[in-house]
Amino acid sequence: MSSRSKGSFAHHGLHRARDDQPGADGLLSDPDALPADGLPKEIAEAVDGPPEAMRKLEDGSKFLELSMGPQHPSTHGVLRLAVRLDGEEVVECKVDIGYLHRSFEKFAETWQFPQLAPFVDRNDYLAGTLNEHAYCLAVERLLDLEVPERAEYIRVIMAELNRIGSHLIWFGTFAMDLGATTAFLWAFEGRERIYDLNEVVTGGRMFPQFFRLGGVRNDFPQEFFPMVEKTLAEIEASLEKFHGLVTGNPIFEARTKGIGRLSAEEAIAFGCSGAVLRATGVPYDVRKADPYSIYDRFEFDVPVGENGDVYDRYIVRMREMEESIKIVRQALKEYPRKGPIMGKLPRRLKPPRGAEVYAHVESPRGDLGVYIVSDGTDQPYRLKWRAPSFSNLYAVQRLAPGLMVADLVALVGSVDIVLGEVDR
Repeated sequence: MSSRSKGSFAHHGLHRARDDQPGADGLLSDPDALPADGLPKEIAEAVDGPPEAMRKLEDGSKFLELSMGPQHPSTHGVLRLAVRLDGEEVVECKVDIGYLHRSFEKFAETWQFPQLAPFVDRNDYLAGTLNEHAYCLAVERLLDLEVPERAEYIRVIMAELNRIGSHLIWFGTFAMDLGATTAFLWAFEGRERIYDLNEVVTGGRMFPQFFRLGGVRNDFPQEFFPMVEKTLAEIEASLEKFHGLVTGNPIFEARTKGIGRLSAEEAIAFGCSGAVLRATGVPYDVRKADPYSIYDRFEFDVPVGENGDVYDRYIVRMREMEESIKIVRQALKEYPRKGPIMGKLPRRLKPPRGAEVYAHVESPRGDLGVYIVSDGTDQPYRLKWRAPSFSNLYAVQRLAPGLMVADLVALVGSVDIVLGEVDR
């Protein structure tokens, strides 16, 4: 519509009213009618937006400005979307973050290198072992530490099981966003089986605190091996059920196909990674593009999409679970039953002054990176956490305009964000 304005948001949380509705003038006053002794113009515009933001539409109505979140189930955490609507159509969407900020990167400067390894679980709290893997990989390269082969196999197995569990949570919540409650319950059943494996191996379910600098905390117990084989078989059968219930459903396809389309060029420009990038047809996966640990020993495919829409992001993640099952089975088959699980570490971990390192892994959200600078002490001088959810979420502002409100819910769900690592 030609009369839409591009001004900043005003009166967040209040509904724009039609001029002919009772009380409309009392709810939203015209900025031009403010008293002369009111706020200075620059402050008023910073708060309420410029006068252009109040321009009427052709039918005499005004935009509806709505806050989705930060306390809203479809925002998947404490995320606020400041949305400007023309009826049910999104005209503009601003992503408002920071509600879960814990100053992790600054906090990391006050702890010793080994103390931080368990703490990074809380960034992406659905992928604890993959957070630990990224951090340990960076410090091990900084200190030139060697990880025993047996520990590398344990790391890969636990990381891929965590990836499956994370995708199961995403599938369940995403399906429920679109009204499929049964899929949500089925997905959480599989996720609980993954957490059962976490508990047997690490003692924890959601926060494993399992990886250590130079290896892992403990070996697999004997009961783990029959449990994991049974769990993988159950999840494979569940994936077939999920596809039968959701994938071919005409309502689901109507809600996802052609919605929130992102081109490969736009995805790269935004710094997107993970399923958001691969759904556009770019086959970038850190495990293939920059192999770490022992991933170069395993045969697996990198699923990609064609259209970069909500549906393709869904299909890519569903196929990724199948590929993770393949990796776990190969790793279990080749897993050495004897050997150390911890490398030799010096008593004090002090990298050289001025040393710096960057390491990254493929998390369920995408390219998760850690940059560390040393000042010669046993604490990081600077730690930067490259969170994939942060870059992926920013693309929502580009994709939201033109969608209906219901489609915006599907769009946010398809990006699969975790606010813990967005705000860190």
